[in-house]
Amino acid sequence: MNKNVLLKVNNLSLGFESDEGFSLVVNDVSFEIKKGEITGLVGESGCGKTVTSLSVMNLLPKKKSKVTKGQILLRVNNSEEPVDILQLTESQMQNIRGLNIGMIFQEPMSSLNPVMKCGKQVAEAMLLHKIINKENVKSRVLELFEEVKLPEPERIYNSYPHQLSGGQRQRVMIAMAISCKPSLLIADEPTTALDVTVQKRILELIKSLQKKYEISILFITHDLGVVYNIADNIAVMYKGRIVEKGNVSEIFKNPQHPYTKGLISCRPVLNSRPARLPVVNYFLKNEEQGNHASPLANSEVSLDSQRKTRHKRIYSNPPALIVKNLTTSFVTRRNFFGKPKSVQNAVSNISFNVYEGETLGLVGESGCGKTSLGRTIMRLISPGNGAILYKGIDICNLSSSELRKFRTKIQIIFQDPYSSLTPGIQVGKAIQEPMKVHNILSSDVERKHVVVELLEKVGLEEKHYYRYPHEFSGGQLQRVCIARALALNPDFIICDEAVSSLDVSVQAQVLNLLNGLKNDFGLTYIFISHDLAVVKYMSDRVMVMQDGKIAELADADLLYKNPESHYTKTLINAIPDVS
Repeated sequence: MNKNVLLKVNNLSLGFESDEGFSLVVNDVSFEIKKGEITGLVGESGCGKTVTSLSVMNLLPKKKSKVTKGQILLRVNNSEEPVDILQLTESQMQNIRGLNIGMIFQEPMSSLNPVMKCGKQVAEAMLLHKIINKENVKSRVLELFEEVKLPEPERIYNSYPHQLSGGQRQRVMIAMAISCKPSLLIADEPTTALDVTVQKRILELIKSLQKKYEISILFITHDLGVVYNIADNIAVMYKGRIVEKGNVSEIFKNPQHPYTKGLISCRPVLNSRPARLPVVNYFLKNEEQGNHASPLANSEVSLDSQRKTRHKRIYSNPPALIVKNLTTSFVTRRNFFGKPKSVQNAVSNISFNVYEGETLGLVGESGCGKTSLGRTIMRLISPGNGAILYKGIDICNLSSSELRKFRTKIQIIFQDPYSSLTPGIQVGKAIQEPMKVHNILSSDVERKHVVVELLEKVGLEEKHYYRYPHEFSGGQLQRVCIARALALNPDFIICDEAVSSLDVSVQAQVLNLLNGLKNDFGLTYIFISHDLAVVKYMSDRVMVMQDGKIAELADADLLYKNPESHYTKTLINAIPDVS
């Protein structure tokens, strides 16, 4: 093993035992990370990225997982001879975890102890490895909090995880991971759940800490824009194998494997708007069939040519939805008798219109009021002041029975498809349920026929009717949620971060589906997202929200070319650049 190499994974194969037998998850994987280098491990959910990283930490469950072959060699404390992590006992690994290998997990809320203050959690690892004594540990934790640019370190030290924002919790995780100055840091999707601006700051922080401490990093992500901006080298995983690896710039300029080509091509870009986004399967099928035609052929037709004509038609008619001086508030504190003491405005006196057939993009950082606005329009949250008029009907003044009828007209697709469906109900019956509530069609046989048609419309099959939510992938489950939203034949759909939890290739499929359904059913969308490249691709106009107010509202192309608001410029500048 070369002296400059810190970690070397040799021909690693491992899998899991289940009731159905042994399933191979990682198949003959090999890569290395040199000292002071960042290597990106890229691929879709289920490809084996996280399992590979957990095997490096030796954190896989011993009873269920089994390594069939391979080595994971780590140079510990600059030793001449590396150790094979797979051969170490649990007590030996405890001396390595934290001290030699640190890890930043994807979801800090579930990785931090909810009943332990953040400062003590960071101090715990340093005390365990005897890096520092009890008398000095607090001052060192506060130094680390300053280093990761947390505001008010003393307050954060005494705060519980639920009292911090997502970005702040991730910074606490980073402080914990570097507290013992490890030689290797594993970052498993550390920015996936973050806004684009917070993501940019976290990436800059990780890179600056890597240079300062000369740490090697294994950076795991499904976002190619992120890996392009942070990594030196890249390894692309597909179905448990590494299909391509090398220098980041070279692979992005000249990808060789069809899967890599597909991943790079399927993400929306700011300088074009193809009629259909290419998906990974196009590239893989072309390769299997020996077809040398460009898989991008279907996407080369631009929507821009039809845009002006369509906009002239849309905006010549009166708006379908009119929001006037809308305010939505939440009580943050109550007195002993339960009366409100302080109130926070999630949506603060905003006004805008949405036209029939339009897609209005809604962007902004977490906490800006996007989701609160969408749910207020649906009357899932009661508005404070103002008016919401849909085709002349004031939604704010509807009675319970009138509101139930109204909800057939406007539907919502939630961010997390797993929590949107009941786990014990077959998805076909979940789609059929709102039809039954609203007395649509006269029998379950007729309803089932419509549900099957809807499943086929969103790219699923009749056999999926009988399956339960846990039997679907994330992308398939989001298709089920889209079918359920269409079951009542609505005119207007609010897509609340409907693709944010999906891999880029699945995201492309769902975006194509939403655009196709919009044309087929004559739908109007409010499309909420923190991914500005996706919003620009989907939207006719874009509305930017900041602190519950509208920072800017303009045509999507004009807004991206010439943003007027400083806040909008900040959001656009934070989009990962792959060029």
